Amino acid sequence: MTEIRTPRLILRRWHDDDLAPMAEINEDPQVMQWVDDGSVRDLDQTAEDIERWEEDWDEEGFGLFAVELLASGELAGFTGLSVPEFLPEVLPAVAISWRFGSQFWGQGYASEAAHATLEFALQDRGLDRVISIIRVGDEASENVIRKLGMELERETEHPEYGYPVHVHSIDLTEFHA
Repeated sequence: MTEIRTPRLILRRWHDDDLAPMAEINEDPQVMQWVDDGSVRDLDQTAEDIERWEEDWDEEGFGLFAVELLASGELAGFTGLSVPEFLPEVLPAVAISWRFGSQFWGQGYASEAAHATLEFALQDRGLDRVISIIRVGDEASENVIRKLGMELERETEHPEYGYPVHVHSIDLTEFHA
């Protein structure tokens, strides 16, 4: 099983008991405002998401990690790697993304988890480049991007929803793990 420990977090594969807390995160309109069309996701949709994320691990050799707080064992959200098939103009590419419950915002967890994920991409999976696709206006995610050292590559439009997105990238050969 793939597991990464940081000073405050465990990044790991998904467990059955992650469904309810992840569904709670996905049901929060504040969390979901920057995701897809901004709609919340219910328990069944979250179960489908987690199943798909686990399939990605099996098919790609990477995927979205469940992020657990080391101190309390709480599920804080996810971070990880995926192929952004929804945006064909950037392919072939691997993208990093994250989603955390609002009660975990502003504490550096997303940056800590994303940094560990970039180390994993470079050292464990041998990737030389990772992108991130952020909806324009999502300042919290833009802050994480800056902390990771990712550079703006282009602005484009989400093909399904039509809003502007920023595509950032980082050459992992220059990444300081």
